[in-house]
Amino acid sequence: MYEYNGININYKDYGNKDGKPIVYLHGWGQNIEMMEPIAKPFIKTNRLILIDLPGFGKSSEPDYAWDLEDFVEMLNSLLKSLNIEKPNLIGHSFGGKISLLYASQYPVDKLILLSSPFKVKIKKQPLKVRILKKAKQIPGLGKLAEVMKKKMGSTDYRNASPIMRDILVKHVNTDLTEEAKKIKCPTFIIWGNKDEEVPVSDAYELEQLINNSGLTVYEGCTHYAYLENLKQTNAIIASFIK
Repeated sequence: MYEYNGININYKDYGNKDGKPIVYLHGWGQNIEMMEPIAKPFIKTNRLILIDLPGFGKSSEPDYAWDLEDFVEMLNSLLKSLNIEKPNLIGHSFGGKISLLYASQYPVDKLILLSSPFKVKIKKQPLKVRILKKAKQIPGLGKLAEVMKKKMGSTDYRNASPIMRDILVKHVNTDLTEEAKKIKCPTFIIWGNKDEEVPVSDAYELEQLINNSGLTVYEGCTHYAYLENLKQTNAIIASFIK
């Protein structure tokens, strides 16, 4: 465990301690185990750092609603404690968004983004949401509206604690388009063309925003494309990081 501002951060540090370090950040609602399949193949060649992000796995929940900058500073503090100055960074989904922001601010050797959101989705609010907002304005219906919100929200939102819900809202509403333009390290992007969480059109846009980047789109794969086509993912990691 690593203690950061009173928060316990669970992580694994194993593999070849003399090899290039690879740091893995999982997606929302996940944990270290989701990254093991793309870490274990490199146990003999690389130093592997897998982190349970705060609020997930065995790591403590933050005591207030962190924004993405807080996650980046936590990661930077942990890596400093491990004497890692220029990591290879691999992030999936929420972990990819943190990785993207980290790479825009700190030195990174190579960056791999797996189905990583980076911009705010602009959607017309569904009728049920418009009704909910109206209900909140009616005297006596405030508490009922909050219960309805929990039932109508996303699965991630419904399953989260109040603090984690606030963090999720901050994450979803944070746009990193300008930060993506600042990334200088070689970057590889992996996506599924059937991703319903983050559309594949975002992958092509992200490739244009980041200089010195490449993109592979897996046909027929979803938001977990990196696992659905595991053999190819590990081949890409091995070739790219080498």
